[in-house]
Amino acid sequence: MDTKAVFAALYSVCEENATFFSGGAKGSQGDAARRLVDTMKLIKEHARSLEPVISGFAAVYHHYDFDPHIPANGYRSLVKVVRCCLLHIIQKGRYITANRRSIFFRVAHNAGEMEAYCNALCQLRALLYLAQRMLHDNSHGNLFFQDESGLSESFVREYSSMHKGCFYGRCLGFQFSPGIRPCLQTIAIGLVAFGENYKRHQSGIGVAASSFFTSGKYAIDPELRGAEFERITQNLDVHFWKAFWNITETEVLSSLASMTSTQVKVNRTLSVPAVPFDLPLAANHRASVTIAPPSAHIGTAPVQMRLISYDLREGQDSEALLSLARAEGGAISLSLGLKTKRLPSSPCLLIHFHGGGFVAQTSKSHEPYLKSWSQDLGVPILSVDYSLAPEAPFPRALEECFYAYCWALRNHHLLGWTGEKVCLAGDSAGGNLSVTTSMRAAAFGVRMPDGIVAVYPATLLTAYASPSRLLTLMDPLLPLSVLSRCLSAYAGADPQTETQIEKASTMSMVRRDTALLLRDFRQGASNWIHSLLDSNRASASPSTAAEAPPGATDTVRKSISEASISSRHADPPVASETSEFPSRNLSVKSQTCQDLGSHNNSTSHSAPLLNERTPEDVNFFLSKDVDPAVSSDLFSVALPPPAVEEGLELEHPVEFPLGFEPLRSEKPSKMRLHSSPVFKDPFCSPLLAPDSMLKGLPPVHIVACALDPMLDDSVMFAKRLRNINQPVTLCVVDDLPHGFLSLSQEFAPSSLRRTHHQSHASTASWKGPIGVYRLLLGKMLSGEGLELLMGRA
Repeated sequence: MDTKAVFAALYSVCEENATFFSGGAKGSQGDAARRLVDTMKLIKEHARSLEPVISGFAAVYHHYDFDPHIPANGYRSLVKVVRCCLLHIIQKGRYITANRRSIFFRVAHNAGEMEAYCNALCQLRALLYLAQRMLHDNSHGNLFFQDESGLSESFVREYSSMHKGCFYGRCLGFQFSPGIRPCLQTIAIGLVAFGENYKRHQSGIGVAASSFFTSGKYAIDPELRGAEFERITQNLDVHFWKAFWNITETEVLSSLASMTSTQVKVNRTLSVPAVPFDLPLAANHRASVTIAPPSAHIGTAPVQMRLISYDLREGQDSEALLSLARAEGGAISLSLGLKTKRLPSSPCLLIHFHGGGFVAQTSKSHEPYLKSWSQDLGVPILSVDYSLAPEAPFPRALEECFYAYCWALRNHHLLGWTGEKVCLAGDSAGGNLSVTTSMRAAAFGVRMPDGIVAVYPATLLTAYASPSRLLTLMDPLLPLSVLSRCLSAYAGADPQTETQIEKASTMSMVRRDTALLLRDFRQGASNWIHSLLDSNRASASPSTAAEAPPGATDTVRKSISEASISSRHADPPVASETSEFPSRNLSVKSQTCQDLGSHNNSTSHSAPLLNERTPEDVNFFLSKDVDPAVSSDLFSVALPPPAVEEGLELEHPVEFPLGFEPLRSEKPSKMRLHSSPVFKDPFCSPLLAPDSMLKGLPPVHIVACALDPMLDDSVMFAKRLRNINQPVTLCVVDDLPHGFLSLSQEFAPSSLRRTHHQSHASTASWKGPIGVYRLLLGKMLSGEGLELLMGRA
């Protein structure tokens, strides 16, 4: 797209309409005309300031791409959103030009439209200034400002006071594909109506009914909708979002979704008892490790799962599996009335972890597309209903996902699966759990999955600012205030948490979580030793681990896959503040054997475990020598902090150049991001994991959205994996929002890109985002796909 041509068209249409409506009409039409003229002049003023900035970014943002064939990063996304806003203004201006003489032309309505986009352009101008600051302050090639203070803190402060209602009224979803905008508008109207009736009714049906009758005014009045949307996103706690996101799981809506989705032979909810069991080590099948049941926060409890299979396969109607099934409302889960033909076990299994910000939704929310995947892939799917925050914060979800994965490996005969190939898949929070579950499998030394598909995953849960995260100012599904509440709840740092467990401070929660996770690792290490000493024993007791001979630890260490521990962490250390959080981001070798084995004579959850080792900081981008020409280009665009007059003391630093100030909210929120050492744990933020923990991962396929606030998470994680020679592909879908898998299965992206240009797959055959996921999963579960990823095809 020619930037100069866009701005030339904008200037022309604004000048022409401003001249026409400056004629001096009287009455209400005259007031509306003057509003329109003033708006056109202000748009031109913003555009003149933006034109050199846009041109400057266009010259440098390719340096932050993952690959020349994958032009995607947060800087590109910001520029794209600004251009999209400009094109909407040009289109609206041309409509005014063509219809302004008509007797049906409404000057006031069109003035309101232009004012809304003018306000949006003003706020986007502020975001570009912050992005210029990031170019100035960040290291070359790094999309994140690796510090929760400074620029990251400034963005949070600016977000809390900047006006956001303009992005949720007339301009709602302007940056996305036209096909998805009606869906987003419906969600926004439903959200504000639900918020108005929240806590006025005891039942979910009552809230839904009242919301339906009050939604009309928000559909008619977009300004009211935008103001209410901004109020809700800034003020309501995580329990509201949990309630709203779970609306789709009400009996009425879930029944409608079930009737319109693919019909499958098996759809069983399972409740797996939480009992320990042994699994063989990947590198030495004669040795085993005991998999302890999840116990963090809420104690030992059964793990909930859902088995979906398009065809009935061997073992799926066995008495052993039916004994684990639990009753669920709605349609019959297993169709056996006509003596369905039983097919042989599938060679592949897909284990799915649902999204929902770690705080909401279950497998039932994602059931419609899981059914279609089961049909198209021809494999059974096991979706894990892990416990949700804030009642069950980290590491409870990870414990349950890992336990479910290990249980599936051990009980493949019950799932209609031969045990040959297994793939992990998840979206958003589920993408995070897919990666961290694999990391924990490597730490325990058990079999690794054959591949991971992570769709718009959250790989960095810290408050580090990035250009794509600036999009949280306007994103209708991931506003920063909502995102921060979900992540704080997952870390156990949400002060508004309403839970029935004992009250504790943030650090006491961290200590307890850490002690529980370390206990699991210690038990695993000690049981490896005991299983080597006594192969006939079913399980090992952690209390007897200290009796192991000195050479036992070395024996276990040798049983770990050499592919996982062959290289030590090569990232340069980065100075940071001291944390009391224990080190779990160690190399796989030391994590699974040496360090944990040295504590195998202790099962205490006491605090001394916390200070045995300081955390290992990770620089999540490997810097390279910078071309002087590149530095010159960046310097021409990067913007240092504005200078402050000498002797002038301000409460907060000035973030914008002199003469510009973004629009401010009438009632700014006092939002702050909770800083917790849990966020920096590699099992919470895999982007911060050292190289040695990532080297053991299977091939990773990442599907990201170009306009997603979490785009930079995907790009940087793909870069990290590529830098350590891990097989990884990155697909970037244009014009769709975060969470598109749960929104619709009908619309198709405007384009799709992938890393390996030598692939024989044609993008023309990928019908929409669901097709992307199906194709990736199909390739991953086939030998051809794995060969392609390893570079041998």
